[in-house]
Amino acid sequence: AVAEPEPAEPEPEVAEPQVAEPRSFKDLGVTDVLCEACDQLGWKMPTKIQVEAIPVALQGRDIIGLAETGSGKTGAFALPILQALLETPQRLFALVLTPTRELAFQISEQFEALGSSIGVQSTVIVGGIDTMSQSLALAKKPHVIIATPGRLVDHLENTKGFNLRALKFLVMDEADRILNMDFETEVDKILKVIPRDRKTFLFSATMTKKVQKLQRAALKNPVKCAVSSKYQTVEKLQQYYIFIPSKFKDSYLVYILNELAGNSFMIFCSTCNNTQRTALLLRNLGFTAIPLHGQMSQNKRLGSLNKFKAKARSILLATDVASRGLDIPHVDVVINFDIPTHSKDYIHRVGRTARAGRSGKSITFVTQYDVELFQRIEHLIGKKLPAFPMQEEEVMMLTERVAEAQRFARMELREQGEKKRSRNDDDDDTEEAIGVRNKVAGGKKKKRKA
Repeated sequence: AVAEPEPAEPEPEVAEPQVAEPRSFKDLGVTDVLCEACDQLGWKMPTKIQVEAIPVALQGRDIIGLAETGSGKTGAFALPILQALLETPQRLFALVLTPTRELAFQISEQFEALGSSIGVQSTVIVGGIDTMSQSLALAKKPHVIIATPGRLVDHLENTKGFNLRALKFLVMDEADRILNMDFETEVDKILKVIPRDRKTFLFSATMTKKVQKLQRAALKNPVKCAVSSKYQTVEKLQQYYIFIPSKFKDSYLVYILNELAGNSFMIFCSTCNNTQRTALLLRNLGFTAIPLHGQMSQNKRLGSLNKFKAKARSILLATDVASRGLDIPHVDVVINFDIPTHSKDYIHRVGRTARAGRSGKSITFVTQYDVELFQRIEHLIGKKLPAFPMQEEEVMMLTERVAEAQRFARMELREQGEKKRSRNDDDDDTEEAIGVRNKVAGGKKKKRKA
């Protein structure tokens, strides 16, 4: 049988650029009490995506927002939702779906801050946290639920008395990422049990085929608000690369951390294991480094993040779990220790610095194996990156100390692995003293013999 050609989809309408540049949230149609909340948060001027999306959303239209990370998306959907909630107060009013737990907590913080004066209650429903306490929170019927798709479906199927039949707003933030993480079946299940008569906002940094399919399924004649049509990195970001033999990667990292000492760093690694190893290596050399990756428990992840935000630690080592959406205000330098395999992830990673008008640096390590990936990144951002100036002989002077620290790091990783297997627990904040662990382990062995 010949497949029928799909009927052509009407193209989403594109938001008209505002002619008179709005100077304030009030100009966009935001109500006074919410304008005051923006003021208290220090939001003086609406960002580009807010200028485009808020007026359209206040008219009650569905929205596709294409905007890069750090562009003020949360405000673009939170303000219209809160304004609608003020007009028709109702429980279980809005649902925000996000790909990662950290992002869910961050969005919740913004809803709480914007809605504190009007008594808005929000609940975060994500994995890694006790289901029972979440069920109790849902039973209180908050106004806004911020959730990762998997855990929400879990509650829809198993928590008695909980449903979303009265929902008025659905937001899918970082939709490309939700779909890339293979949450498609969960999203389908959620779309089936919420009312068709609702407003839907879909935000995505990139327009993929999956996102287009989701747009067709979930949105009614939406308006497209695009802030940048091509992939861009922020102007104030100085981007560099260094070309190095892969066996000296650690030494070069230590050299750069010394050269740029006094800054806060975010270092991206490709795997949880490498994140952990590099964190241990740097600690052995006296740097205050802290890891953040998917194999850590939720409390540990939030703990790491908070220590870094509070500037108690100056180096955060992370996998791509942290490359998107996390608003860590003071990252001065982003280092791509392992080059990202997806060029688009490069944009998200370097987007952790030079946020909200500040300047920042990014340095990408390119070894003999990464040349093709690096060329793809340059092609995507449409510019050739300069090499970071370095003194090779100074790097070579560090190799002995680094080799010793590598040996310690490997030993500690092994110990942690053994400890995990014996205790089956995810104790991964590597800050406790190893000596204490050895004593404890020694004590356990004696008891066993006894």
